[in-house]
Amino acid sequence: MNKPTLKIDIISDVVCPWCYIGKRRLEKALDQLSDRFDFELQYHPFELNPTLPPEGTDQPQYLIRKFGGQARYEPIIRHVTALAAAEGLAFHFEKQFIAPNTRNAHRLIGLAHQQGRQLPLVELLFRAYFTDGVDLSKKENLVALAAQAGLDPERAEKLLAGEEGLREVVLAEKELQQMGITGVPFYIIDHRHGVSGAQAPEAFIEAIERIGSPVVPGGEACDVDGRNC
Repeated sequence: MNKPTLKIDIISDVVCPWCYIGKRRLEKALDQLSDRFDFELQYHPFELNPTLPPEGTDQPQYLIRKFGGQARYEPIIRHVTALAAAEGLAFHFEKQFIAPNTRNAHRLIGLAHQQGRQLPLVELLFRAYFTDGVDLSKKENLVALAAQAGLDPERAEKLLAGEEGLREVVLAEKELQQMGITGVPFYIIDHRHGVSGAQAPEAFIEAIERIGSPVVPGGEACDVDGRNC
């Protein structure tokens, strides 16, 4: 018997720690359901810090200001790092000096979707930022990651040199905002079931098994106006 295929649209930003944690938790859920369903995943853009300059800004100072001071910054970083470790992820905030504007990263993710290489590129971008301390504001770093994901580096470089994909990112974000999505990660299962935040694998499993229910609230998430990340 053929298994049904469920589409999961994932709204996220590559500098959102809960998006990376949520990615691992979702993957655990999908692995447990792999004998019953096939899954098609697609990532969509959401910029947590769209006003940052193209060259980015000093990350520690930016996050300290955003979280409301050093006293709040340090425990938040320790907390999210510990939760990431529980999912098998190594977060090294001490390696990351630049908070980037992620619009170019999202443009590349769009290109990767067209070429069937979106999932490996998203994983590489997350790992580069959170584990390896790669500066994602630099186009040469983005091109190198695109090449690792199987994209033609010349094609990626050409995209970043012009405005290709820029309009698509802006329009996609506007449409998502009109849908009421103000924080990430956010997951839309089968075009009609919303899951908000980095839920536990069990919550994803329950959501997939009861498609058509209202949004499942309560998971940790990043939002534009909040101070979580």
